[in-house]
Amino acid sequence: MSMIVQPGRVSLTQLEEIFRAATPVQLDRSVKPDVERAAAIITKAAKGDAAVYGVNTGFGKLAKTRIAVEDTATLQRNLILSHSSGVGEPLAPHIVRLMMVLKLLSLGRGASGVRWALIELLEEMLEKGVTPIVPGQGSVGASGDLAPLAHMTAVMIGEGEADYQGQRMSGADALRRAGLKAVVLGPKEGLALINGTQTSTALALAGLFEAWHLAKISLLTGAMSTDAAMGSNAPFHEKIQTLRGHQGQIDAAAQLRNLLEGSQIRDSHLENDERVQDPYCLRCQPQVMGAVIGMLRQVGDTLRIEANAVTDNPLVVGDDEIISGGNFHAEPVAFAADQIALAISEMGAIAQRRIALLVDPVLSFGLPAFLTPNPGLNSGFMIAEVTSAALMSENKQKAAPCSVDSTPTSANQEDHVSMACHAARRLLEMNQNLAHILGIELLSATQGIRLRAPLATSTKLQAAIKLVRQQVSALDDDRYISPDLVKAGALVREPSLLDGASIDLALEV
Repeated sequence: MSMIVQPGRVSLTQLEEIFRAATPVQLDRSVKPDVERAAAIITKAAKGDAAVYGVNTGFGKLAKTRIAVEDTATLQRNLILSHSSGVGEPLAPHIVRLMMVLKLLSLGRGASGVRWALIELLEEMLEKGVTPIVPGQGSVGASGDLAPLAHMTAVMIGEGEADYQGQRMSGADALRRAGLKAVVLGPKEGLALINGTQTSTALALAGLFEAWHLAKISLLTGAMSTDAAMGSNAPFHEKIQTLRGHQGQIDAAAQLRNLLEGSQIRDSHLENDERVQDPYCLRCQPQVMGAVIGMLRQVGDTLRIEANAVTDNPLVVGDDEIISGGNFHAEPVAFAADQIALAISEMGAIAQRRIALLVDPVLSFGLPAFLTPNPGLNSGFMIAEVTSAALMSENKQKAAPCSVDSTPTSANQEDHVSMACHAARRLLEMNQNLAHILGIELLSATQGIRLRAPLATSTKLQAAIKLVRQQVSALDDDRYISPDLVKAGALVREPSLLDGASIDLALEV
């Protein structure tokens, strides 16, 4: 069953469902008249005497070269073939599918001048599972994501490569096996398909959705580490948060209080602890995670707007006016990706310090060195903590902003670019690193809580520990530990880890 979407009104919730469930998409048919009206205006312009960029002229620095009406189809076909110049590992199919949906949403606004047949082909490709092979490298984020979107479009004209039913094959074969026919591009249609920010935006949305999930996991593992270290929950008091006023901080503290409610370890802490204040990695969780939550929500709003935007060029506006502009410049997406990178890096940084605290007998309030019952003979979590430090450092380096870089391209016609595409693509690896850091914290905190027996943690945290123990047994004596860390890193990316946590936190507010 396809999801019916309204261009200009798609929510982050819908986009995440499309991304995670590979849901086919159809545009609401109410937009068809506007799409066809704009296509008729472009067709008329292609036959006229006035020069209209990309309709009856060349592209980029070649915009002053006029193209004859009879060469229109060749012009658009050549555009796709020449711009299919990406390199590197292909983007994952679920990201390419999201990119295709975003292109549908943009074309469906009725300002791009393409025929309805192109929209129908994209819809059918999504429904039947024809997914273009799109190399991940080659876009600088203006004039849109030209190379990756050209690889998508190449399949639509029977060129390029596609994945169909798990097999890589030519675009022509994929369409044929799916019972679909390639299109011959009309005036401006190739340009409309490859101009735009859809690759950068799809990658940024993928990074955002995973970062938001990991933010909730960070609250869970942070609460577990707090209990394992017998840290105080006083810093999570509601009044402290409301006195500052940031909604993200208020929400983070509420979730931490909820996760720790009913812990016997908490009660024991209140009776016996002589410490006045905990280290910042425990005490300042609401402030750090609150800033992360606030930033990701802000970024989510930016990317929701971009997902619904018209970002090709030129655009059909009004009754018959065609205007060149610069909506293809992906600066908002580049900024958004850089902000997500900061949030991912900081989540990993504070989690790593909690791991370091738990393995340090000076700071962990009575836990054995490196969380092993027999330190010395065993090293326990000693080098697992080092691994988390290595991953944290990698993410810090990757968090350097990409949007401040620019280089002139296309003979200086495109003289300022956003670098949004690789700014967003790096988020995939950063989230992978963060998941491994949180996986190590999950195992460390679970071990620490076990060492607090007979005192028990809260019911909600016990539910998470039960899932951990289904995959990774307690570490009594040293063993080959890498597979345990890999399993934990995979577990933190699973929604099931949050099933018993009752974390009530919405990205879109």
